[in-house]
Amino acid sequence: MKTKIRNAFSTKINAVGLPILALSFVCFFWGTTWIASKEGVRHMPALQLAAIRQFIGGTLYVCFFLYKKAPWPKGKQWKTIIILSILNFALSNGLSTWGVKYISSGLGAILNAVFPLWIVIITFFRGEKLAKLAIMGLIISFSGVCVIFYDHLSDFLDPDFRFGIMLSLIATISWAFGSLYTKKKAATFNPYFSLGLQMVISSSFLFAVTGATGTSVNITLIPAISWWAIAYLVIMGSVLSFIAYIYMLQKLPPEINSIYAYINPIIAVLLGVIIFGESLTVTIGIGGAVTLFGLYMVNHSLRRTRKMALQNKL
Repeated sequence: MKTKIRNAFSTKINAVGLPILALSFVCFFWGTTWIASKEGVRHMPALQLAAIRQFIGGTLYVCFFLYKKAPWPKGKQWKTIIILSILNFALSNGLSTWGVKYISSGLGAILNAVFPLWIVIITFFRGEKLAKLAIMGLIISFSGVCVIFYDHLSDFLDPDFRFGIMLSLIATISWAFGSLYTKKKAATFNPYFSLGLQMVISSSFLFAVTGATGTSVNITLIPAISWWAIAYLVIMGSVLSFIAYIYMLQKLPPEINSIYAYINPIIAVLLGVIIFGESLTVTIGIGGAVTLFGLYMVNHSLRRTRKMALQNKL
């Protein structure tokens, strides 16, 4: 009897507890990566930090799949991997890391979170019909972003702030294009092995850019605090959190596992206030809440559209 109870309890934990724990891990630690990036780029060139992080993280992934004797991509699959390495890592991750050098980590996280809005806009210009819920969510999120920027109107006089916003927006748009391209090509290669290859390829691009522009520094001159930030970004951001992310995607329904997208910016904003003394006003709080609510509507609309499309195929 005790054995049956213990087995039932263990099964329940594995079915519900561990996936929720994985979701909580992703919600918190992916939010903290914005803080680590902010701290790291305070003491070294941002693109060099992104390059080192991607190189180490990507090498760990590649070594794992080499150990597992996973097949290498072939032919046209390399084209897809190279394109995604540029969109998702060289541009999106590289520019978002560079952006937080000039804007707050919380603001960078909020701008990064609204990439589904760009997906809606891109699909609209591709001639696809938008659901009313998606349009409403787009308007609400845009209104929330406007409320947030109302509190930063004076900051736009600072060219560094404008540059940081521009970098973050380009990074978000690049991630949106990368997400759409991934959806289109996902079935053509092992996505997890590809992730490591994308990181390694992207790091070579970023190393080349920093070397050609003379913006890198000798690694012996990089302070310990930046190395600790890189180690945290690799271990917690690129390895453990992504393992938890894959696990929760396999075990939880989309309506639940998408929660991380709304909690990450909140974590980044709160930790930015605590660690860096970044401002958190009522205006920013309201604007952030409105933005995330609109984002939820957009995501819900996209999921419903995909579900209907799948049902029509069946």
